[in-house]
Amino acid sequence: MASPLRQIFAFSGVLDSGAGKKGSYALVEHAVALAARAKPTRATPDRATPDGAPPDRAGQDLVLVEGGSVVNLMAVWRAHGLPGILRRCWAAGVVLAGVSAGSLCWHVGGPTDSFSDRLDPFTGGLGLLPYSNGVHDDFPGQRRREVYRAMVAQGVLPGGQATEGGTGLHYEGTTLHEAVSIRPGKRAWPVGPGPGGSYTDEPIEPRAI
Repeated sequence: MASPLRQIFAFSGVLDSGAGKKGSYALVEHAVALAARAKPTRATPDRATPDGAPPDRAGQDLVLVEGGSVVNLMAVWRAHGLPGILRRCWAAGVVLAGVSAGSLCWHVGGPTDSFSDRLDPFTGGLGLLPYSNGVHDDFPGQRRREVYRAMVAQGVLPGGQATEGGTGLHYEGTTLHEAVSIRPGKRAWPVGPGPGGSYTDEPIEPRAI
């Protein structure tokens, strides 16, 4: 019997006011489509599943995590034993997905403003994906693009992937299967350390969805 396909869909939502009525929901719909059955479950700090049962006992096919403070999210998850449950879900074929903090959480970490108004490195993610993650890479309100690349160049964060608004990363196992986007011209960026404290980044043109 073949092992279940382990899938993670990590994405940056659309933050600007011109996103339209659906906003980032097309990315949520894509996450649902990746699941074997379309039963999305929103994981929140006080309620992991609709009936309070651990995800690996509730029979759902998707765990969807919204944005917010990734630091607070991980602290609550660890206090309630969720990391092991989510790892078992993933191994069982449940699709893990999320936006912003819900994208960072599956990785080693990435830049966050959870600690203060500035962007600081966060390395307390679940690490199911052994990479860093830079969300909202093109957000004009913060220097996320520059800060993320500097953290990778300095070895503060491992190499990883950055996503611009409306763009998501679909992993099968720990391998990037494809990048997708709901907005024309938006990209994903593999970012790695370069020689002499520099960095490398090369854009990926995502598939439009």
